[in-house]
Amino acid sequence: MQAHVIQLRYDDTETIDHRTARVAGLVRAQAGADLVLLPELWPNGGFSYDTWEARAESLDGDVVSALRAATRDLGAVVHMGSFVERDDAGRLFNTSVLLDRDGSILTTYRKVHLFGFGEGEPKLMTAGDGPVVHDRFGLATCYDLRFPEQFRGLLDAGAQVVLLAAWPAKRVGHWRLLARARAIENQSYLLACNTAGTHAGVQMGGYSAVVDPWGEVLAEAGPDEEEALVVELDDELVARTRASFPVLADRRL
Repeated sequence: MQAHVIQLRYDDTETIDHRTARVAGLVRAQAGADLVLLPELWPNGGFSYDTWEARAESLDGDVVSALRAATRDLGAVVHMGSFVERDDAGRLFNTSVLLDRDGSILTTYRKVHLFGFGEGEPKLMTAGDGPVVHDRFGLATCYDLRFPEQFRGLLDAGAQVVLLAAWPAKRVGHWRLLARARAIENQSYLLACNTAGTHAGVQMGGYSAVVDPWGEVLAEAGPDEEEALVVELDDELVARTRASFPVLADRRL
């Protein structure tokens, strides 16, 4: 399976309409991909809290519709990253969307662990419920990376995990370490897609990466660039790793 992890770079001067069109074009350009992954909250800005309410959309809104059209044109599975979703009751969620090759929605995941210690996400958003797995793909978002119990839940549901984030530069060392840790302890691939640039004055961390079940970093982006990582994933490596080093069979708690 060929995976393309697109690390986006943007700032607050780019309108949501322009960014959506630009990102849809980037998706269409990923020829040969089986899976494309985009980062967290790229339409809205990861730390642009004061704009979230105004820019929130439903699953039928312009952002998801544009990415569904781009996915149909590409003909690959696309994890379109996350956006600020408003449901019928007016609640806001940090919602990621997995799209099938024909642009249909395979599944959605509303972020469980909301970052901000009472401000930002916890103040503005509603937390989702539990792990979400579709086929081999387990969905997780940013701050979830700090909670290994969620990744155990994904493991038990059969996941080969993907992850998206808007992780800031000042804690990017944690991002790089925890991505490898979650891959190693669950003997799974971890596709970690971050953003670069500055959102609401916060410098983003970059260093998107693809980590294999042994914790080897197969590809890693830089801290500041917009770039796409292209990696061939071995469909049998997870099973071989777990068979050759069966640590998961020794779980007791």
